[in-house]
Amino acid sequence: MSAGTVTVLVVDDDFMVARIHERFIERTPGFEVVGSVRNGTDAVTAVEELAPDLVLLDVHMPDIDGLEVLRRIRSQGHAVGVVMVTAERDSEVVRAALLGGAQQYLVKPFEYPDLVARLETVRRSLAALHADDEVVDQATIDRAFGARAAATALPKGLSAETAESVLEAVRAGEVSAAEAGDAVGLSRVSARRYLEHFVATGQAQVRLKYGSAGRPERRYSLA
Repeated sequence: MSAGTVTVLVVDDDFMVARIHERFIERTPGFEVVGSVRNGTDAVTAVEELAPDLVLLDVHMPDIDGLEVLRRIRSQGHAVGVVMVTAERDSEVVRAALLGGAQQYLVKPFEYPDLVARLETVRRSLAALHADDEVVDQATIDRAFGARAAATALPKGLSAETAESVLEAVRAGEVSAAEAGDAVGLSRVSARRYLEHFVATGQAQVRLKYGSAGRPERRYSLA
């Protein structure tokens, strides 16, 4: 990372989707788009030539898929951070991404806060280890590995007891923030803070439910 800025390569075969992702990144302080490509072959080349800190990587592409891109850049020794951004929900694909070295996995469609949470998680992981640090202590290693999960450490203002109650509501079935709040005696806004934390740490996933009018409803379920 140069001067604290995380450089990002966007990889998506859909030009319009890629442009949306680029705009999300451009509006996020501390992140900069350094390239955008439409297929897996170009992605491997761009990682080699641009040396980004982070790759926003789609799974399904016209030539080689994102998992193969991930395998190739790891086999070539690139320690770039990777966030898989895809509509693919198959558990085998998710497992392959995790074992292949992806730091985060974000399911389309999503909203801006969903991406920011994952970008910040990867930033913390990257920042924990500096290129000029030849030897690191255990605390630094724990920060680097722990940042991936943002672990179960709750953001300020959230309690462990309430978090468990909200998570229990999610375990019972897919819920909205309002429904989760009603189940545990919280306002919709407060319940959503817990739910978004669970999404950011990989404990829950979110689905957008589109109605006939207005903004889509965010529905949460166990990851």
